[in-house]
Amino acid sequence: MEAKIEMEQNIAKIMDHNEFCSFATVEGNRPKQRYMALYNQGLSIHMVTDRKTHKVEELEENPHVSLLLGYEKGGTKDVVEIEGVCSISDNDELRKQIWKPEFEMTFSGPEDPDYVILKIKPVRIEYTSDNGEKHEWIE
Repeated sequence: MEAKIEMEQNIAKIMDHNEFCSFATVEGNRPKQRYMALYNQGLSIHMVTDRKTHKVEELEENPHVSLLLGYEKGGTKDVVEIEGVCSISDNDELRKQIWKPEFEMTFSGPEDPDYVILKIKPVRIEYTSDNGEKHEWIE
């Protein structure tokens, strides 16, 4: 159990140092990827999107997602692959907690009905540390 907690802490530290990730959904039977800003508290993973985007429709049809982060300029040299299940939240408290002034370019404020949070619940995480050592976390 202690090893799993330590691994979760290591994964969270890596996510803390990577602002962006590649976020993949499934459209029909094909993967669809895009870069998105990553917000996390430990292994609680969130992303911000507009309710009117196509990805919301994709997630309503198939909530299984994949994230890839790390090994990019400004990030860490660790690579993290996350498989998870995504839900769409319009929880007011969470929206206020994650709100950033730069969101004002897209949304009128944290109460904007189109401002939603994607909540990713990890089910499997694989990460490769900068020394090449592979680790696997499973829910």
